[in-house]
This record gives sequence, structure tokens and C-alpha cells, in this order.
Amino acid sequence: MNEFHLAQVNVGRILAPLDSPQLAGFVAQLPEINALADQAPGFVWRMVDGGGADSTGLRPQDDDDLFLINCSVWESVEALQDYTYRSAHLKVLARRREWFERLADFHHAMWWIPAGHRPSVDEAMERIALIRKNGEGPGAFTFRAPHPPPAPVPPDTMIGSSPAT
Repeated sequence: MNEFHLAQVNVGRILAPLDSPQLAGFVAQLPEINALADQAPGFVWRMVDGGGADSTGLRPQDDDDLFLINCSVWESVEALQDYTYRSAHLKVLARRREWFERLADFHHAMWWIPAGHRPSVDEAMERIALIRKNGEGPGAFTFRAPHPPPAPVPPDTMIGSSPAT
């Protein structure tokens, strides 16, 4: 088992409310696209709101009902990249300008987390803030400049371990 998994967040501001005719095509595809992610090789977890189907009810910016967040965890950069660009997800991604504003800053970030950890909305938004402030680096990166997972810590060098005798 990998000691680290890849977390990803993407944010966006929709052009109209979710229940508007303008967003109907996007909303209609959410169950299919989420099911596709859930079944994708390398998928680990995705953030959902209180309804449990998707994250469209979460509001990472309290004062903006049109600002949405999507966060998930994957086994590797390659697994996320395959889902994003080599599955039916691509057809939805290609239509994003119909539903989302073009953001001037980074709207996507990836980072490594210990296996089993589940990022919170606040943690995910901190990674967006980090990549916007510092650009890409080990703490927040994109597909353009992926970083490898941290090196595993050998058991004999962990704090509190004693050398074998």
C-alpha cells in the first residue's frame, strides 16, 4: 500500500444558480460523472456535502453562493490524469466555459497526503491559496509540474524506534 495519496481540489464560480436552465446540462451530468470517478482505477475518496451525492451544497466562500468546490483523493497523479483526460469526464471538462467563469488565478491544486487522510474544505482552500501565492511547488502543484510523493520514512529512523540488536 502507498504511504501517500494524491489530493486534488478544483474550484469555480458558476455563471448562474445550480437550479437555473443555464446550469441544467451540468447538473444533469453530475451523477454520471461522480459514478465514473467512484469506479475509476486509483480513485480513493471524494468530498460530498450533507446530501451525500456531490459537493455542490458546500460553500467554501460564505459570501458567494455561486462558488463551488470539488475535492478528491487518488492513488497517484497518473490515476487522476487518466480519469480527467482519458474518460467520459473529458466531455464535461470540454464544456466548462458554458457553466463556469474563467478565473484569473489558479483554480486547481494537487498535493500529497498520508494514506487515509481526508482533506477538509478549509485544507483544500488553503492549497488553492498556497498555489496562488507561491506558484507551483511540492505543497501545491498541477499536472503541468507534478511533484513526487514524499519519501517514505524508514521504520528504523522513526522517532521512538530503537535499532535492532
